[in-house]
Amino acid sequence: MLTHNHKRLVLTDFQQISALFVDLFGTDAFDVAAEFNVLPYIFFPTTANVLSFFLHFPKLNETMSCPFSELTELVNLPGCVPVSGKDVLDPAQDRKDDAYKWLLHNTKRYKEAEGILVNTFLELEPNAIKALQEPGLDKPPVYPIGPLVNVGKQESSKDGIEEESECLTWLDNQPLGSVLYVSFGSGGALTCEQFDELAHGLADSEQRFLWVIRSPSQIADASFFNPHSQNDPLTFLPPGFLERTKERAKAKWQPLNIYVCV
Repeated sequence: MLTHNHKRLVLTDFQQISALFVDLFGTDAFDVAAEFNVLPYIFFPTTANVLSFFLHFPKLNETMSCPFSELTELVNLPGCVPVSGKDVLDPAQDRKDDAYKWLLHNTKRYKEAEGILVNTFLELEPNAIKALQEPGLDKPPVYPIGPLVNVGKQESSKDGIEEESECLTWLDNQPLGSVLYVSFGSGGALTCEQFDELAHGLADSEQRFLWVIRSPSQIADASFFNPHSQNDPLTFLPPGFLERTKERAKAKWQPLNIYVCV
């Protein structure tokens, strides 16, 4: 936590500051922006569908009489794909959980922002974006600025870049449309049981696949709030997995990513 003097030093050490950008869980910094008369904005790195859920979450919290997992109807937000309550992100499932309270605390403050910059684009989510930009919901303006991609120098080690290049070379050598890509994103940790079932399913399918994995967690999607695991995910593969696929598999592990090419 910055002291008052440190905040003043940080925000006055530049000739002119027009705006303060925070991430999706950084709304407490709005107080600092107000103190120094700086316009606060939110950078939302995921999709417009998820942003819509975040903006509606405070109202859903007030009006719902049961957890999402017990809903008998789909969660239907304007312009968004209807989803089952059981598929709503885990931190929103348990009202007593600290993650739920933290999510609610931040989403209640979204309306205080001058605008929200979301990493998506109109061609990808036309209905969700149009709904977010329509008047009616108590929200700031929403600006789709994606897709944002890293085109600069990679921070990975030389070995990591070479390993990733090997997978790309492997992909280029496969028949068109023959590879199944499996990835759950940066927040997509699986439980040990889910990890094991997925591994068995992929092995049994005899399908070529590129699997981007991380170590399993005790709670699905836990990596949404937790740092990347430094454990080798290969140690969590079911017995015999690598042996069954050794003639058609290539596995490389890095702390942040592992690619299993079959």
